[in-house]
Amino acid sequence: MIQQALSRGSRLSHSPLVKRHAVGGCFLLVVLLLIGFLMYSTVSWMWDEQRLPLSKIVLQGDLKYVTPLDVQKAFAQLDHIGTFMSQDINSLQASVESIPWVAHASIRKQWPDTIKVFLTEHHIASFWNGNALLDTEGNVFHGDISLVKEEYVKLYGPEGSAPDVLKVWRKYNPQFQQLGLTISSLLLNERRAWQIILDNGIRLELGKESLDERIERFFLLYKKLGDDVERISYIDLRYDTGAAVGWIPQQELTQEKTDD
Repeated sequence: MIQQALSRGSRLSHSPLVKRHAVGGCFLLVVLLLIGFLMYSTVSWMWDEQRLPLSKIVLQGDLKYVTPLDVQKAFAQLDHIGTFMSQDINSLQASVESIPWVAHASIRKQWPDTIKVFLTEHHIASFWNGNALLDTEGNVFHGDISLVKEEYVKLYGPEGSAPDVLKVWRKYNPQFQQLGLTISSLLLNERRAWQIILDNGIRLELGKESLDERIERFFLLYKKLGDDVERISYIDLRYDTGAAVGWIPQQELTQEKTDD
């Protein structure tokens, strides 16, 4: 009997503790459910395209050719622009960098509805193959040539040769400028032979090899010709020594002076 009494007393003494633990557990569960519900509601609200649409564009950068309309058109190519939370920055950046004049784009979102776009344009170094442009890094890009009002050298070459052609122009043009001349066109043909057209109309045939020596030979010849340089049509320097000079016919030369 004593043992039974002790057992009943033990159950009685633990009953309030169990009840307190049960109440505490239920309260904690309710709190966790409430927090989860609030988080779910908040995330759903933030991802709702009717709640936080990205509707404003702020365009930044030293821009000459890219307009806000260009950026809007680029974004319009996306399937849709999501919310502040859902829209992927990388897809926005890729769409803007598809604009021909854009060299690099940096994009970030600003709460609650703004896209901030910072752009760097290609810096033009030359025209390329008549229908494209080269930037100062030797990259080919297809900006609208009709927008370019300044004069740039015209470079030509096979696919993939743009950096090399630009490098050759940068090397030799300053040397021509010392004689008061400027390279207006530089061409590398499919056979990897070089041709230069100067701003006074003289065409130089340089071939594939020994560019330094052949251009130096032209400088010596040009200095010796004096006033006769006005009669030169082309100079072929594709020889081990010497050069072949093509002259403008006297009739054409007379006609040019009359037109002037």
